[in-house]
Amino acid sequence: MKTTWSRNGRVSLLDESMTSRNLDKAALRGEPSYVWRAGQERRLQMILSAAGSHITGRVLENGCGVGIYLQHLTPHAGSIIGLEYDKERVREAHIQASNLINAASEQLPFSTNSFDVILSHEVLEHVTDDHRSVKEMVRVLKSGGVIVLFVPNLGYPYETHGIYWRGRYHFGNFPLVHYLPSRWRQQLAPHVRAYSTSDLERLFRSLPIKVLEQKVLFGAYDNIIYRFPTMGRILRDVLQWLEKTPLKIFGLSHYWVIEKN
Repeated sequence: MKTTWSRNGRVSLLDESMTSRNLDKAALRGEPSYVWRAGQERRLQMILSAAGSHITGRVLENGCGVGIYLQHLTPHAGSIIGLEYDKERVREAHIQASNLINAASEQLPFSTNSFDVILSHEVLEHVTDDHRSVKEMVRVLKSGGVIVLFVPNLGYPYETHGIYWRGRYHFGNFPLVHYLPSRWRQQLAPHVRAYSTSDLERLFRSLPIKVLEQKVLFGAYDNIIYRFPTMGRILRDVLQWLEKTPLKIFGLSHYWVIEKN
């Protein structure tokens, strides 16, 4: 086995002879969080802060992966449902939580005005139709409720979801892909999206919402800290400080808090 690090300090264990089927899933669905480290804890605290008193109501994690955020949100939530498109990950998530649904984000199996909080954590970039998925989240959210959204930032210097090259998918982090002309980028990364601020504004345009908070975040770099503790912590502190400066445009992810009118 080898350890491979991906977005936000998450780790996945990939066999050296990883099958093409598993590679296809990594390409289409991304790699979910498997471990809990400082990066995940930081984002959890942001989610709880954004949700406020709404967290004691009905919560949906839209794209729950193997359930690690479900596990950590459950003690705070009045009730919580995890929705996941991939059936195998739903089975894995049952280890962490019991209230799970196998369904697509583009057609949420819930009535209108069902939830007080919806978490969409690094999921929207993988769905087939992100416009429809956004509309569905707004539909099932109660008036006054909030969506907590994390998506990849187009300004980040690396494509963290791998690329296709000469017809084959290659897992890993690849530099400068986001900076190529869109036609070339689409050829290398047709399986995933990265968003600019204007891209997100277009997604939510004409919907009955207002944006309460928006930031661009750098990662927690837990993998570097694990290997080089002092250097890694200095790097993390410097980069997260940059979130307060114009250089935040190079951050890893967008973080938006959206309220339904």
